[in-house]
Amino acid sequence: MKQCAACEQQNPDDASFCHSCKQVFPEEPAAPQPSEVPNEDHLWKTFIGPNPTVMFSPAKGWVWRPAAQYYLAKFSAFRSAPSPRFELSWNWAAFLFDFLWFLYRKMYMYAALYAVGPFLALYLTGIPTVGVVWKIMAAVTANYLYFWHVKEHLDKLKAHGLVDQASQEKFLQEEGGVQTYVIWLSAILMIFGMLFSSQFVEMYGDGFPIEQSAPDPRVQLDNH
Repeated sequence: MKQCAACEQQNPDDASFCHSCKQVFPEEPAAPQPSEVPNEDHLWKTFIGPNPTVMFSPAKGWVWRPAAQYYLAKFSAFRSAPSPRFELSWNWAAFLFDFLWFLYRKMYMYAALYAVGPFLALYLTGIPTVGVVWKIMAAVTANYLYFWHVKEHLDKLKAHGLVDQASQEKFLQEEGGVQTYVIWLSAILMIFGMLFSSQFVEMYGDGFPIEQSAPDPRVQLDNH
């Protein structure tokens, strides 16, 4: 039943005016059509962003495709179970660029972890190849960590009660997407790395200098 605000008379739900005092009821906003409500995959794609990425598969080799296509295929393994679970996968970008990939995808906590972790492990163990272990760890966990990163932000969107498509896309574009400056940062770090390597080879290309010890005076006395 619909109550009149003027006389408090109860009227049928479909009434356009009060049957008692003839007060006209204000028009109710039309409910959004199903086509206007974005589906779940659309929200995931919007958060990941339209940026393309290089993907590898044994059948097709290296291809250049939208990143959302790659990640939604990877995420499907994590979302297939009743509750998300870890599945072994490989991310070449995380293997090659480790902490820079996490920074590129706005995963700042993991970027700090993979930036500091290898140096700390090298300091504690003294093993030069420990950095490779960290790269492998980044490659096998990147897709799963990114899945949870996206999922947590989508849950935050629903908790904020954003129902219209414009507000949802604005929120997802601000929270998701990529940090494009990381591409330039990667190029700068690569240039510094090559310069450092060339200087290191130039200084120690013939091997590390061996310190010459002073002759033992007792040996000289024995020779006389």
